Amino acid sequence: MTDSISDADKIRNKRLAKLGGQAPTPQSSPAGEGSKDGSAASPTAENADAQDASSPQEKDLPRPKINISSSPNASAPSQNPFSQLGMKQTNGDAPMINVTPSTGRPITPRKSDRPTSSGGRSGSRTGETVEQWEDRTLGNVFRFTLDQESRQDAHGNRMHYLESTRKELDEQNETIRLNTGLLDQTILEAASNLKDMTPLDYLLGCWKRVSRQYKPLRKAGERDPKFNIIKESRRLCLSYCIFAVTMPDMFGLEPPSVNPLTPHLLVEDPEDEKYIDHEFLTEAISRFPEDDTVQDALVGAVEDLSRQLATKTMNSDYKPYVMALRNLVQYPAMVNAIVQSPHFLPPSIPAALISTGTLLGPFFAISPLQGDVTTNYFSSPTTRDKTYILNSQRALRLTLQTHQFDLFQIVNHFIKASKESRDRTLDWFALCVNANHKRRAMQVDQTQVSSDGFMINVTVCLDQLCEPFMDASFSKIDRIDVDYLCRSPRVNIKDETKLNADQNASDAFYSKPAEGTSNFISEIFFLSVTAHNYGTEAANASLSSLEKDLKHMKKHVEEIELDRHKFVNDPMRLRMFEDAVKKYKDKIDTGMSYKYSIEGVLLDDLNQARSMQFMRYVVVWMLRLVSPGHNFPKKPLQLPLPEEQPEVFKCLPEYFLEDIVGNFKFIMRNMPQIITSTQSDELVMLCITFLRSSEYVKNPYLKSGLVTIMFHGIWPVYNRSKGILGDLLNSLPVATEHLLHALMKFYIEVEVTGAHTQFYDKFNIRYEIFQIIKCIWSNPIYREHLSDEAKVNLDFFVRFVNLLLNDVTFVLDESLTAFVQIHNLQQELKNSGPTMEQNIRSEKEEALSAAQGKAKSYMQLTNETVSMLKLFTDALADSFTMPEIVQRLADMLDYNLDAMVGPKSRDLIVENPQEYGFQPKTLLSEIVEVYLNLRTKENFVFAVARDGRSYKPANFEGATRILQKFALKGPEELAAWKSLGEKFANAKAADDQAEEDLGEIPEEFLDPLMYTMMVDPVILPTSKTSIDRSTIRSHLLSDPNDPFNRSPLKIEDVIPDTDLLSRIQAFKKEKKDKALANANIMDETPG
Repeated sequence: MTDSISDADKIRNKRLAKLGGQAPTPQSSPAGEGSKDGSAASPTAENADAQDASSPQEKDLPRPKINISSSPNASAPSQNPFSQLGMKQTNGDAPMINVTPSTGRPITPRKSDRPTSSGGRSGSRTGETVEQWEDRTLGNVFRFTLDQESRQDAHGNRMHYLESTRKELDEQNETIRLNTGLLDQTILEAASNLKDMTPLDYLLGCWKRVSRQYKPLRKAGERDPKFNIIKESRRLCLSYCIFAVTMPDMFGLEPPSVNPLTPHLLVEDPEDEKYIDHEFLTEAISRFPEDDTVQDALVGAVEDLSRQLATKTMNSDYKPYVMALRNLVQYPAMVNAIVQSPHFLPPSIPAALISTGTLLGPFFAISPLQGDVTTNYFSSPTTRDKTYILNSQRALRLTLQTHQFDLFQIVNHFIKASKESRDRTLDWFALCVNANHKRRAMQVDQTQVSSDGFMINVTVCLDQLCEPFMDASFSKIDRIDVDYLCRSPRVNIKDETKLNADQNASDAFYSKPAEGTSNFISEIFFLSVTAHNYGTEAANASLSSLEKDLKHMKKHVEEIELDRHKFVNDPMRLRMFEDAVKKYKDKIDTGMSYKYSIEGVLLDDLNQARSMQFMRYVVVWMLRLVSPGHNFPKKPLQLPLPEEQPEVFKCLPEYFLEDIVGNFKFIMRNMPQIITSTQSDELVMLCITFLRSSEYVKNPYLKSGLVTIMFHGIWPVYNRSKGILGDLLNSLPVATEHLLHALMKFYIEVEVTGAHTQFYDKFNIRYEIFQIIKCIWSNPIYREHLSDEAKVNLDFFVRFVNLLLNDVTFVLDESLTAFVQIHNLQQELKNSGPTMEQNIRSEKEEALSAAQGKAKSYMQLTNETVSMLKLFTDALADSFTMPEIVQRLADMLDYNLDAMVGPKSRDLIVENPQEYGFQPKTLLSEIVEVYLNLRTKENFVFAVARDGRSYKPANFEGATRILQKFALKGPEELAAWKSLGEKFANAKAADDQAEEDLGEIPEEFLDPLMYTMMVDPVILPTSKTSIDRSTIRSHLLSDPNDPFNRSPLKIEDVIPDTDLLSRIQAFKKEKKDKALANANIMDETPG
C-alpha cells in the first residue's frame, strides 16, 4: 500500500477523530498473515483533555465513555485494527478503544432464530481452503463484496460494494479477498454508505447472520480456524452495533432525537432482522463493566420506552413496550443499571406526575380506566343491555389481568436482581402511596393525585408480592415486625388518624426508634396495607361518589326536560335548550362508561380473592397484636381483651382496620361467593373482638363497619338462606358466647357518635344490629347466655332497654304522625284538588311527597324496632320492669294502642299502605304481644293502670275485637289478653282508691320532675335537691348531668334522704290507718 492516504481513509480518519483522536497513516501487512490495512489512531489522553478544556460547551454535553488503554502487542503484525472494539492501533504508543468479547452466559435461553437462506450456515465446499471459506462467509454475513459486478447474492439480496477497500487492496497488490483483518475497515465503509437503512438496521441483520454461523461452530472451539473467524466477526459486529447507537457521527450521521435502540426493542418478531435477540443483549450487557456507553445506551432506550408509553393508553399498541421492558429486566445487570437512572425515582415529584414522570409509572398507568378507553369498552352506555355490559366487563378484566401479570413479572425481576434494585423498587412503591394521601380526602381533586387505574395496578402488584409468605398456617406471620413503623419506615404515617391514640401520644410513641433493620416481608406487608387504603379502597370510594353524582345528574336532566314545552315555539331557544340537555347527557354517558369500567376492574374474582387472602393475613396479624403475648393464632383469643391496650396497637394507623372493613364490605355486598370458610372464621372473630372490646377502637363509624360486614354476611345468597356468615354466627363458640353482648354494647355506644348526623346514623346502624339479632335469636344458646348475664349485669341491660324504648317511642310516633299527614293531605287533594290554585296544589303535593318519604323510612325502622321489643321483653322481662323503665314503657304502649284502635285510628287510613311497609294488623299484634310478655309483672300492670293520659279500658276491648276478627292471635293468647285487660281495670280501681285515701299530698313528698309521690327519695350532691331514685336513674340513662344545675352526676353519688323517706312512710301509714278506720265505721253502720 502506498504512503499516500486514500480519500476513503481520510473520511474514515476524520470520523474517528470526532471520537477524540486523529488517525495515523495506515500501515500494510501481508494478507496471508491475516493483517490488514485501514487501522485508525485514537488521540492521547492529553490531547483529549486539551480538547475538553478548549470546548466548555461540549464538555457540558453527555459524551460517550470509551475505555482507552495501551495495546500490549501493538507491533504484532497479526493484530487487527480496532481489534478490541473495532478500533485498535498497530502503533504501540497510541491508545486504543477497548471492548473485550463477552464471557457472560445466557440467563434465559430462547429458541434459536431459524436461519434464512441468505444468511444460513456456510459449509465448506469441496476443495475450498479456509481463506476461500472466510471470504465467502464474511460476504454472506455482512452482505458486502469486493467484486463490482456482483451486486446481488444468489438469493437476490443486495450486496454492498466496498469500493475504497477494493481500491486500497489493488494499490497494495494484495489478494482481492475478504478476511477478518479487513473487517474494521469494511464494516465501517459498508455501514457509512447505506441508502435505504440505518447503520444499526444493517448491523443487526449482520449480527443475526453471524450468530447463526457461530452456534454450529461453537462446539469445535478455537481449534477450528473457522470458529475463530466467526468469533472475531461476531465480536466486531457487536462493537459496531454499539458504535451505531452511541456514536452515530462515526458513520456520518447526526445524533438522533430518540435512542436508536428504542424502535428495535419494540420489534416483537424474532424473524425480523431489526429484532434484538437474547444473544445480543447478553453480549452487550456483559460489556457493562468495561464500557459505560453500552449501559447508557440500553438505559437510555428504556427511558425512551417509558417516555413514549406515557403518551399511550390501553387503546394504543402498548404491548410491545411492556414486553420490551419485560425482556430487558431478565438480566440482573440491566436491572441494576435501570434503577440507577435519575428517571427511575426523581426527587420531589408530585403525585399526579408519578404515572408519567417516573420510569415505571407509564407501565403501571396502562389501564381500562384511562381516558377514552372506558368509552371504547362502553360506548352509548345508557342504551346497552345488561348482557353487553357484563361481556364488556369480562373482556376488560381479561385484558387487565394479562397486563397486571406482566407488571408483576417485571417488578419481580427488580426485586430479585440485587439488594440495591430491591430497595429502589420499594422506594418507588413508597413514593406511590405516600404522595397520594389526598386520594382519601372528602373531596378529591383528580388533578392532584394519581389515577384509580394506576393505584389499582400498584395495589394488585404488591398483593402478588405478598403471596409467597401468605400460607394457610400463618407460619411466617411472626416475620411481620411489629416495630417496623418505629424504624424509619418507608410508609409515611405521621398525619394518619390512629386507632386509639391522639397525635401527641402517637408522636411520643414513634419518637423512640426501634433497633435493628426491617426485613423484606415487613416492608412489603406494610406497603401493601397502605396501597389498599390509597388504591382499591379509594377507588371504591370513587365509585360510590360517582354513583351519587350520576343519580343527581339524571334527576336534574329529568327536571330540565319538564321545561321543554316552554321552548317549542322558539327555534333558537329550543336549540340552546337541546344543547344544554345534550351536554348533561354526554356527561352522564362519560360517567356511566367510567362506572361500568371501574366496576369491571373491581369485580375481578382473581384479584379480589388474592386481596381477601391478604386481608385475612392482616386480620390475624391485628388479632395477634392484641392477644396477650402476641401468640395468636397458636393460642385462642380470650374475650374480653385486657383493659390495658398495647401501645403498638393504639398507635396503628386507622386504615389498617378501615382497609379490612372496606374490603370485606365490598366483597360481601358484591361477590360473597369468593369468601372461603377459613376467611369467614377469622372475619367473624375480628368483628366480635372489636365490638366486645370496643374501647380498643376510637372511631364509632369504623366499628359500625364491623356490624355492616356481619349484616351483609347474613343476606341470603345462592342456596344459603342465612348467607355466608349466618351459620357461623350460630355455631362458632366465640360468637355464641360474645356476639349478642357485643351487639348490645355497640347499640348503646352508637347513641353518641360525635358527628352532626349522629341522630339518624344511629338508626341505620341499629337496623343492621336488629337484623343480625334476628338471625341468631332462634338459637337457644344465645337466649340462655342473655338470661344469665342479665342477672349479673343489670345496669348494662337497663341502659340497653332504655335506648331500645327510646327508639320504639320515637319511630312509632314519627311513623304514625306521618300517616296522619298523608291521610289528611290525600283527603284534601281528593276532595278539593280540582278547584285548588295551581301553586297551592303544588305545595300540597310536595308536602304529601315529603310525608310519604318520611313514612317509608320510619316505618321500616318501626317494624324492626317493635320486633326487637317483642323479642327482648320476652327474654328480659325483669329489665323492662325496673322502676326507672316500667312507667315509660307502659305509657308508650298505651299511647300507641290508643292510636291504633282508639277514636283517631281512622286518621291512619291511607292509600296503598303496603308501599310504606305499613301493616296495621301486624303492628297491633306485636304491640299486644309485648303486653302479654310482661303480664306477670305486677309493677307493669300498675304502671299501665296509672297512665292517666292514654290508658282506656275501651282500647283493650277494641283491640280484642280486631284480634278476633282477623284471627291475629290463638285462643290461649286471646284469653290471656282478656284476662290482662281485667287486671289493668282492677289495678286502676285499686290505684284510684289509694290515691283517694291519700288525699292531698304535701309538696315536699312529690318528685320534682314526675310530680308523683316519691318511694325512695335521694339527695343530689351538688344541687341538694331531693328526687325519687327511679326518676334520677331514668334521667341518667340518657343524660349524665344533674337536671337542676347541669353538673356531672353518677347514680353512685346520690345520697339516700332517710329523713324524707321516714316522713313519707309516716304520712302513708297515717292515711292508710285513717282509711281503714273509715272503712270499719262504714261496716258497723246499720244498713
